[in-house]
Amino acid sequence: MADVHDRETRSFNMSRIKGKNTKPEMMVRKFLFANGFRFRIHVKELPGKPDIVLPKYKTVIFVHGCFWHGHAGCKYFVVPKTKTEWWLNKINGNIRNDQKYHALLLEKGWKVIYIWECGLKPGNIQQTLVNLPPEILSSKDELY
Repeated sequence: MADVHDRETRSFNMSRIKGKNTKPEMMVRKFLFANGFRFRIHVKELPGKPDIVLPKYKTVIFVHGCFWHGHAGCKYFVVPKTKTEWWLNKINGNIRNDQKYHALLLEKGWKVIYIWECGLKPGNIQQTLVNLPPEILSSKDELY
């Protein structure tokens, strides 16, 4: 199946995809702040530059896009029909990096929470965000 856009249009579209301060990330940050949690963002000194860092609770939160991080079984993770091999390598590389950073953060004593983009869609967002404060305050080392 051929791409519906020419090379320049596709390049322009891809260049507009943000890696930081995404809409899902901003939703989580707004919720946390409104509920009294104070945090830092994109801390370069920690493995993987977590999206949200709550030093008081020694907790990091990654807000993952279902496509970019290969959310298995999610309807928002569909491998493109063009350049399939390239995309699979890209996404699998992201997954490997996620696993590496997860292990490094646990070694350093951080609790790791993942929030998937699909969990912030209408119909899921209330459940996802309402469960977040108890997860942050819990004593478990890792949560998904």
